Amino acid sequence: MAEIALSNSEQEQESQVMSEGSRKLVTLAVMLSAIMVLLDMTIANVALPHMMGALGVTSDQVTWVLTSYSMAEAIFIPLASFLSLKFGVRRLLLLSVTGFVITSALCGQADGIAEMVTFRVMQGAFGAAVIPLSQSIMVQIYPKEQRGKAMALFSVGVLLGPILGPTLGGIITENMDWRWIFYVNMPIGAICLALIYFFVKLDGRGKTSIDWPLVIAMTIGIGLLQMVLDRGNEESWFESNLILFSAIISAIALVFFIARSIITKGDIAPIWLLKDRNLAMSCIVMAGFSMGMFGITQLQPMMLEQLLNYPVELTGFMMAPRGLTSAIVLLMMARYMDRIDARLLIVIGLSLNVLGTYFMTQYSLQINTYWILLPSIIQGAGMGLVFAPLSQLAYATLAPKDTIGGAVIFNLCRTIGGSFGISIVNTYFSRIQQQEWNQLGGSLSPTNPALQHAAQTQGVPITDPSFIAQVQNLLLQQSTLLAFVYTFGFLLISYMCLIPLLALFKPKPKP
Repeated sequence: MAEIALSNSEQEQESQVMSEGSRKLVTLAVMLSAIMVLLDMTIANVALPHMMGALGVTSDQVTWVLTSYSMAEAIFIPLASFLSLKFGVRRLLLLSVTGFVITSALCGQADGIAEMVTFRVMQGAFGAAVIPLSQSIMVQIYPKEQRGKAMALFSVGVLLGPILGPTLGGIITENMDWRWIFYVNMPIGAICLALIYFFVKLDGRGKTSIDWPLVIAMTIGIGLLQMVLDRGNEESWFESNLILFSAIISAIALVFFIARSIITKGDIAPIWLLKDRNLAMSCIVMAGFSMGMFGITQLQPMMLEQLLNYPVELTGFMMAPRGLTSAIVLLMMARYMDRIDARLLIVIGLSLNVLGTYFMTQYSLQINTYWILLPSIIQGAGMGLVFAPLSQLAYATLAPKDTIGGAVIFNLCRTIGGSFGISIVNTYFSRIQQQEWNQLGGSLSPTNPALQHAAQTQGVPITDPSFIAQVQNLLLQQSTLLAFVYTFGFLLISYMCLIPLLALFKPKPKP
């Protein structure tokens, strides 16, 4: 892999020479850019019903507004290391943010689903490089002894973006218009561009070449995998020929892509960097943790709106404490991140997520606001103690020239892990719900004493249509509640399985 223009010693010198004021402004620029891009992963979720009428589409068709963005992002994230060598870090970041802002405006004015999906693909493609570039810049501008602090600050944006997306989306949609969830990126993007233009000075250009067979295999493999994960549950998975053939082609393309990356050691999606044990284990734990985090943030709004009948805007506010707590914990712990063993912080963070998820397995139809907020706050504190130390460990043993490549692989695992989490959760939840419906409904018959007593209490015959409708509604509520509880239990176990993996990390970088 071609070396970045800044060598190891030059990078250390750059991080030491940069004034504290300039470093803070660069930090603000990359964090604001990352939050803007990550917000758009989830900000459109609550606006989908409003888009259906404006775009004239069905509920199945409108989900492509989300799917197209995530597919494009997953495909273009691996190209960030190659593009940064080709154009330079500063130029690529300016180009990415500019393209993201323009395509956001185009999404806001779209009048049909074809236009919207096209612009969302372009938006995801431009935004894909922002996250790995931002993380790499943070690693490069802070001295090694402050890298934990840098990752803590960056993780604020990574956690706040997707978690606060539904909250902001609900507020904007209810009080303004759904198109403003895209237009809001324009003033934010203008601020980001000004800060990047004046204060980000990193170049990072180097000799590189494009490997077209690898790019084609990667595009097909990751793109189809993302489509399978996003659409699989709605299409009944492998009962659909589309999903079956897509999964087979994706698997073949990914095997070729991974093998070729390892053999050629190219700049595009440098899978070969996973020979570094800390990076490899960080990617595995990050993918597993993202599965749980995105799974829970997918389930909780469903539970609040469908089961407990919360309005959209209130649901958004109930989701906010998780992200705010993680941000507060990260800002409080930033100065201590480089003094405490990162593995210890991750164990505490995972344990807090286990505890918070355990409380969610105790839910009933009578829970109040306290029991919704308490687990969210505990999980938010845990998320803050997982993301930053895990990012710190990922780069601990990497050479400075490999930081962008490492950030590409790390963030690709986060993205695909989140997609796996949402798909697994949706599938598991729907199957458990049907199973519990059948099991609970199997005991309901005209001879059931409890059913007869309930009908007598209301003074109606057991065959009364209104009474039957009431029983069916109760059956749906109880089977749905059990599906939520069991799915939360499944995610609790997934968090617990990650803790033993921390023993495989190297505690200190090589001299």
